[in-house]
Amino acid sequence: MQFDKDLNSIHKNLFLETREFILTFEGVKEFKKERITTYFDDNGGLCHLRTMPDGIDIGFLKGAKMEDKFNLLRGKGKAIRVLSQIHLDQESVRYYVEQGIAINAKK
Repeated sequence: MQFDKDLNSIHKNLFLETREFILTFEGVKEFKKERITTYFDDNGGLCHLRTMPDGIDIGFLKGAKMEDKFNLLRGKGKAIRVLSQIHLDQESVRYYVEQGIAINAKK
């Protein structure tokens, strides 16, 4: 399971710190899938989280619909945009998570 791999990564502490931060948002829950750990609220998926060789990636499932005032999101797909972190930047993560929650609420 990917969650177990993340816990064995050299970036375990960053993964856990980010996980705990994401779970502070009201109504956000975690689902540990075989290949990725995802976060969602009652209105749909928000993001996934995994360790990478240089830190962690947070993949925002509706990132293509988000404003990107920090210019940190990567990707050109139809939906997902990825935020890479080498340390937890709460300001940017909060900005994107709150947008994901707002986008989900508009369904």
